[in-house]
Amino acid sequence: MGRYLNSSTPYALYQGEANQPYFVDKSLLLTELFPVLDAGNQHVCITRPRRFGKTIMANMIAAFLSKKVDSDSIFGRLKIAGNTKYKEYRNKYNVISIDFSKISRSCDSYADYIGKIEITLIRDLKKEYPQIEVYEDDSAADVLETIFEECSQERFVFVLDEWDFIFHKDFITEENKKQYIQFLSNLLKDCPYVQMTYMTGILPIAKYSDGSELNMFDEYDMACKEKYSEYFGFLDEEVDQLYNIYKKITKNPKILRIELKEWYDGYRAAAGDYLYNPRSVVCALRDNQLAN
Repeated sequence: MGRYLNSSTPYALYQGEANQPYFVDKSLLLTELFPVLDAGNQHVCITRPRRFGKTIMANMIAAFLSKKVDSDSIFGRLKIAGNTKYKEYRNKYNVISIDFSKISRSCDSYADYIGKIEITLIRDLKKEYPQIEVYEDDSAADVLETIFEECSQERFVFVLDEWDFIFHKDFITEENKKQYIQFLSNLLKDCPYVQMTYMTGILPIAKYSDGSELNMFDEYDMACKEKYSEYFGFLDEEVDQLYNIYKKITKNPKILRIELKEWYDGYRAAAGDYLYNPRSVVCALRDNQLAN
């Protein structure tokens, strides 16, 4: 167990979200991923604007699947607990969870950035599988393949958040972008140790990968593909539920429900559903104010 491999961080973060008064249960997203897990070597990428709950959902998936912590204390009270396969999938997988937006202050080059990620991941793997032999020039992909071959075909679920974050850093060159795409391809594509990859970002993969490097991903944005849309953003009925909570727990409510809808200039998903940005709604209700 380590920082990336079966980390307890996603559990702790999702537990904090689930305990908030303005929490919306989106745990049925997990049922959409059960067939993906069964198939094996499948790759899903969710691209959405900022503050649409991508990180919360990534933490939820890692917390539910990872062997690290028994997460029944969280999920036993959510909708997913009613699924007949709840126990079959809960906390049964090796999960490698990486938030690519977590970057040290001292990092000022691509080599530092990706190097630290690889070193940390390899360290986690060596700690969990001390019986394998790791060579000095081994990449993380090399080590994972060795584990697959020598440890009863062990497989891993990858939960990768903010995959495109690095492209927004000043020190990243065009050549670095190509190197990073190749790194992800080498780590994930056609690799027997991958049970599933669940990846999130803001902009589509096609913006950065114009070849076949990452063509194994099924990519779902909010403009063109309806699948998964209900799990990102708040629907009108979900905002109604939150508004009722707001009226109960707020001493002097200043916001009307109709004002909340008129104030929020929202999005529409491919199916035409009106979607609220979760962060905007929660902040408005929590602060009892419709900010500019």
